Amino acid sequence: MMLALAYAVPSVIVFVAAAALILTGAIGVISLKNPVHAALSLIMTLFGVAVAFIAQQADFLAAVQIIVYAGAIVVLFLFVIMFLGVDRREGVDVQPLVSQKPLALVGVVITVSAIIFTMSRSSWVTGVPSLSLGGTRLATGSHNVKQLGTSIFTTYLFAFEATAALLIIAVVGAVLLARRERVLEEAS
Repeated sequence: MMLALAYAVPSVIVFVAAAALILTGAIGVISLKNPVHAALSLIMTLFGVAVAFIAQQADFLAAVQIIVYAGAIVVLFLFVIMFLGVDRREGVDVQPLVSQKPLALVGVVITVSAIIFTMSRSSWVTGVPSLSLGGTRLATGSHNVKQLGTSIFTTYLFAFEATAALLIIAVVGAVLLARRERVLEEAS
């Protein structure tokens, strides 16, 4: 009984600490008005998720969480925010390229039609049900990385591309929020 309690108490402490990091960072992302501070709060949230992964003995996922998300994605967000110049003042209606909206619409139509065409010609699955229906399992040893890469870029390509699209949408949202904040400050 005491041995089980000795293992349970540290696990609960780590869980509570990870949950506190995640919730504090998430509230900061939502409530902070400065986009740079919100991005730093996002790093705190992602760090808390990494701690939760470590508590579940998912060390690879924790490393990916820190390296890819906290390291690369948030740095990309910060780069975009800083590149836009949070301190510069300009109107939202100013378009550097006159024909950017029609070109963007053409690009969206081409991309969506290509995805629909590709989906109609292949047998994609979306995840866990494929494993329960007898899908391929990863091999053990050195061949699993090759098999994982092949699986991501063939069977799970739609999920991979959807994730990329969500990240692009998040960058565009950060850009719009950064520009809108400056226009509201000018109006005040």
